[in-house]
Amino acid sequence: MKINFPINSIFSLTGLMRMLTLAGMLVTSSISLPAYAQSGKVISYEQLKAYEGVYGYYDYTTLKIAASPRDTLLYAIINKSSYPLKWQAPDVFVTASNSTVKFLRNSTGELTGYTTDNTTFKLLSRDVHFPVQMWYPRMVADPKNFIYHYAKPQQLSDGLAVGDLSGSGLDPELLATMVQKIVAGKYPNVHSILILRNNKLVFEEYFYEYNRDSLQEMRSASKSVVSALMGIAIHQGRIKSVHERLLALLPEYHFANPSPLKEQITIQDLLDNQSGVNYDEAWDKSMGNENDMNSSDDWIKYTFDLPMIDTPGKKGRYNSGNPITVGWLIEKYTGMPLHDFAAKYLFGPMGITDFKWNFKPDRSNVANYCQVVLTPRDMAKFGLLYLNNGLWQGKQLVPAGWVAESTAKHSVVEGVDYGYLWWLKYLDAGNVRYHSFAAQGNGGQKIYVFRDLNLVIVTTGGNFNTQSPADELIKTYILPAFNKR
Repeated sequence: MKINFPINSIFSLTGLMRMLTLAGMLVTSSISLPAYAQSGKVISYEQLKAYEGVYGYYDYTTLKIAASPRDTLLYAIINKSSYPLKWQAPDVFVTASNSTVKFLRNSTGELTGYTTDNTTFKLLSRDVHFPVQMWYPRMVADPKNFIYHYAKPQQLSDGLAVGDLSGSGLDPELLATMVQKIVAGKYPNVHSILILRNNKLVFEEYFYEYNRDSLQEMRSASKSVVSALMGIAIHQGRIKSVHERLLALLPEYHFANPSPLKEQITIQDLLDNQSGVNYDEAWDKSMGNENDMNSSDDWIKYTFDLPMIDTPGKKGRYNSGNPITVGWLIEKYTGMPLHDFAAKYLFGPMGITDFKWNFKPDRSNVANYCQVVLTPRDMAKFGLLYLNNGLWQGKQLVPAGWVAESTAKHSVVEGVDYGYLWWLKYLDAGNVRYHSFAAQGNGGQKIYVFRDLNLVIVTTGGNFNTQSPADELIKTYILPAFNKR
């Protein structure tokens, strides 16, 4: 079952997959539900609540099972991420990726745990509370007839200048319609939308239990942060250039399946996802995948033990082991944990101090994917930094040349132009095409930079392993305001 995209470890899609797999397992434990068991077809919210609790999960972590009064579904909650479990039969549920979860019971019918993929996890505690706010975009009496009233973002001492919609070029009526439809439930699991226009934060809205202080898992959007840190490390002379060869940089490793092709892999091949190893998360016949990587003792070794399938630099493949290895190289050659290097040279100078980054590329990070966790406002700062060519309040944090190089086309991944761990995307609003570069992660974590419009858009969400409405919202309610320009 696929859940995250940490960069999927840091950034991976793989981490997500593993998490979802876990979520699927959870749902396999049994619970006694006589009423719904008799019906055979329908299960009520009250019956679903019988499954709520804290359960064991992979690698000695835990997850929670919660019943939603909004859609009468069961959810597996891992950290702050929720994955739906649909009822199939008494005590049996399925995940979004069609993994089966069976809840278990003892001889007296009491719930004891769940089973999934032939693995059993115990129910650890029934003492768990879920705030009602987590299920509804806004706590209003009549969501279908909610009327939105715009409020200018609050000016804080966080380094972001704020403004209002007047003179921004944005359409207040379209934005109001967008918020009203989110509240009405048309676009579920949108956590936040922030818009910066002409270097000012002019729109900032949060939903469900999220607010401007909420830390948001970035999933694979973390990859673009790793790209920035590699540019800083190269600029500082810690690493010579993107043309340095991987095997020469990691002499302590002795990878399996050695070949002349593997000896050609460079940092650039990792950054543009063209390393050539047999690992592609978008290809079901690939030998390498995120689930297996996350379960391994060493994610770098797992990735480059794989045999080669192409000449490096020839074909783009979504391989979360590539950015993980970039992060590992930064740690090795700067002598600093990735968290500390980012805090000193990237986040700290932007006033970003409340962030998490547990970068340990091994099985201990199966539930965190080595990803960055930031507030949406701090995600917006990162987008603004790249909009302004690496310059932050007069200080060049990321070399301008690196910003240009990393947001230029180097490969094509899953049919989309790709830079150095940045997606080069276009969105069509009506008959007008808008080009951007974007950091994006599973669930709807996105940082879009539309350089021609002097526009940055940030979305966060919880649509894990399902289609996020983020792009549709941007195409329908934000970009059309500029169509006549």
